[in-house]
Amino acid sequence: MSNYEDWLQDQPAPKKEQPALVVAPIHGVLPYAGDRNPLTRSDTVKRVSTALATPMTGGIRQVYHFDGESEYAVALDALRSPELYGLEVQLAPVYYYCRRQRGVYPHHFDLRLTFKDGYRRAVFVRNATSLAKRETQDEIDDIFAAVTEDFADDAMVVCTDDYTRAYRDNLRRIWDYLQVKDDEADALVEDAARNTSYWYLSDLIANCDMEPWRCYQAAMRLIGQNVLWTDMHGVIDYPSRVALNA
Repeated sequence: MSNYEDWLQDQPAPKKEQPALVVAPIHGVLPYAGDRNPLTRSDTVKRVSTALATPMTGGIRQVYHFDGESEYAVALDALRSPELYGLEVQLAPVYYYCRRQRGVYPHHFDLRLTFKDGYRRAVFVRNATSLAKRETQDEIDDIFAAVTEDFADDAMVVCTDDYTRAYRDNLRRIWDYLQVKDDEADALVEDAARNTSYWYLSDLIANCDMEPWRCYQAAMRLIGQNVLWTDMHGVIDYPSRVALNA
């Protein structure tokens, strides 16, 4: 009988760097269109792969890969806007001159948002610790200076620290409910929000003559559409404070 050490020596040594995971074709879903595949193994970052539909894709779901949960949350935050037309991720590199390194380097923007009026915005996503560094600020200035009109109309910085865990969880739930069409419930809850008295979400739902679960889903959609206000950094549930957005 061989001992554990003998068996272990027969095993091939693990590779130091594994290739990025590849998502196989999905029937009825458009393939991933990013310039780079971020689905590499990581002990610190949770990669995200999902299928989303936008007007740009003709309402057909397309595969999207995100470097982490924060980038995915930024995308979901943008997607809930009725003015958004299309979403692109892991874009082809923008080549910029780095003043610190005195050389030309590539940068892949995390996202590019296209709005219904044709306006395009490139999005640079980074955590607060990194954004506070002088070298990062200089890098952003250099990258943004290299953005041309054929790539985007403007560029913006998003701090991942603004997307707390509760905020990210709420965005995921809101996005799921936005995929459910229930105009009757939406109209009833919005009418109650405008014409009745309430403090908590449970109060608002009690003012609606409809199944509570339908009213809850409608309220989540109205929050996602900024018709209703609530604290997005707390878990949205029946005891949540809600109000009509001004």
